[in-house]
Amino acid sequence: MDHTWQLIATERTRLAAALSELSAPQWAAPSLCAGWDNADVLAHIVSTAEITAATFITGMVRNGFNVNRMVAGDVERVGAAGVPALLDRLRAGAGSRAKPPGPVGAMLMETIVHGEDIAYPTGLKIHHTEQGMLGAAEFARTAQPLVGCRKRIQGLRLLATDHVWSTGTGPEVRGPLIALLLAMSGRQAAIDELTGDGVPVLRRRP
Repeated sequence: MDHTWQLIATERTRLAAALSELSAPQWAAPSLCAGWDNADVLAHIVSTAEITAATFITGMVRNGFNVNRMVAGDVERVGAAGVPALLDRLRAGAGSRAKPPGPVGAMLMETIVHGEDIAYPTGLKIHHTEQGMLGAAEFARTAQPLVGCRKRIQGLRLLATDHVWSTGTGPEVRGPLIALLLAMSGRQAAIDELTGDGVPVLRRRP
């Protein structure tokens, strides 16, 4: 667990450094998360990094146990601080171990995938650690509640072409690990980077 938290801290630090290069128009551009611009995704990353089990439960009660309503409210509230302040908070809180209920691996996956939700459509390069990406992919391949990864890749074999990683059996889907991770997470834009007989199957799955 400590190792995963160390990876999360490193990924948050690298993410903040990379995102500092974006311009105001890029922050206002659509992210890979439907209905959110890039600034919204940053607000979500920061709010999730700062939430505790207690504040999560309080927020759920306040929002009638509707997680989507709670997340939307957090994005609006936290996002009001503005991008520069949020980047400062992400840097300052990189080593924080606060989290909502759930496995630590989910926090690693969330940091990398949501970072790419911003970076991928802008062409920005985030220098992820190899261990971070492998850890996120290993968690994602069996993750189902909220993210739906396990069902999305069921009956397919995913094979990274730039790292030693694979999972599953069946028609093959090949490509860069970050594209596989995004595709597992339901980001259709990343599927264009993938090849293999399993790609049409994966593309049909929301």
